[in-house]
Amino acid sequence: VTITTDVLVVKIDTLGGDIVSVALPKFPEKLETPNIPYVLVDPKNSYVAQSGLIGPSGTDKQGFRPAFTAESTSFEMNDAPELTVTLTTIQENGSRILKSYHFKKGDYLVDVDYQITNSGSDSWKGALFTQIKRDGQSPVSASDNLMGMQPYVGGATRSDDEFYRKLEFDDIEEEAYKLTIDEGYIAMVQHYFVSAWVPREAIGNTYRGRKLADQDVYLFGFTTPTLTIAPGETKSIGASFYAGPKDQYRLEEIATGLELTVDYGFLWWLAQPLFFMLTGIHSFVGNWGLAIIGLTIIVKSCLYPLSAASFRSMAKMRKLQPEMVRLKERFGDDRQQFSQAMMELYKKEGANPLGGCLPILLQMPVFLALYWTLMESVELRQAPFFLWIYDLSAMDPYFILPILMGISMFLTQRMQPEPPDPIQAKVFKFMPIMFTFFFLWFPSGLVLYWLVNNILSILQQVYVTRQLEKAT
Repeated sequence: VTITTDVLVVKIDTLGGDIVSVALPKFPEKLETPNIPYVLVDPKNSYVAQSGLIGPSGTDKQGFRPAFTAESTSFEMNDAPELTVTLTTIQENGSRILKSYHFKKGDYLVDVDYQITNSGSDSWKGALFTQIKRDGQSPVSASDNLMGMQPYVGGATRSDDEFYRKLEFDDIEEEAYKLTIDEGYIAMVQHYFVSAWVPREAIGNTYRGRKLADQDVYLFGFTTPTLTIAPGETKSIGASFYAGPKDQYRLEEIATGLELTVDYGFLWWLAQPLFFMLTGIHSFVGNWGLAIIGLTIIVKSCLYPLSAASFRSMAKMRKLQPEMVRLKERFGDDRQQFSQAMMELYKKEGANPLGGCLPILLQMPVFLALYWTLMESVELRQAPFFLWIYDLSAMDPYFILPILMGISMFLTQRMQPEPPDPIQAKVFKFMPIMFTFFFLWFPSGLVLYWLVNNILSILQQVYVTRQLEKAT
């Protein structure tokens, strides 16, 4: 059965009523093929979203799945705000099971509802199970960014003391996961996208993660407490399934902690405000590249006092360069005497060799948080900038931005004092070449950030240097 909405194309197998494919029309697989949607729940990765009824009266037994029937094999939402697709099966005792999928326009969340009418003479007892089945390989269309950090692929859930706990494939292979908790979710995470089961009732659900024996297949899901239905009664039980982009604001509405699948690492508390500013700037300028430039300017302006202190320290060190050269010629290879004389010179002139480093180190958490903000934001996926940059999440096809970044880094370096140690000086000169090589394969959005950051550093350093010259 195929269901088409404005944001989802879902395929359901009538054997078991499982979701066996979810395609996302708003997110093309490749920029060159805009009409081919990205397939998130993908048979190529043994990726299936399963659900069923287990227990004494359940429809799903070991090795057996119920056969459902539907009114049609194809459903389309068109202009309607909602669409419900119902599958039906009848148990041996005559009990009628309706499995309904509820879709809403513009929403990646699907409500799955079981309506059970007990037509037997005994009480019906069973529980709902949900699970995401997937192999341990990277997504089929994952981009190879060998020089960048590798995005996390694996399970995630909420635990007793963590809103977001990774269930890594390697850990699950060693030991299965099991936890009964009142509120939670179970998710399968990858770069830019996530799928997740969330229970309707938040009380007493048991979450599990395990690996199938002798197979590269992992199962992450939950089971509800047992539901009892008296003869002649009708009751319902259900859950919600999300399959779509890592929209942290929407995910936060669905389940507490699910928004943390947008994984900013240990600097999430700093990255989230940066993302808020990035989206705010984009709402005005309408271009994610310009939003990155705007965010970089704001961050660099906020950190200007630290940068200015660093530049003043470096300017003072640069002024001492001729005297340091004379000291080196005087003491030759006597490192101890040279170091002692150099420290006396620093003390006399009130210079601190670490003065230029400490402010930069204090800025590093912001830079790392901004890196992960740009790396994890699905909004930048296939987002164009200008001219030759058609995708800010992909490498620059002509390497223009990385080369410009290397030139800006070289100019920044030329404005800094040369290390007294000749080996350090050689390494210092080689760094722009090394960083340019690394950045060749970085997403162009990240390279754009570093380029703008370097240009602003040059402008700030020129300004501070001129202010010092005027003061003297």
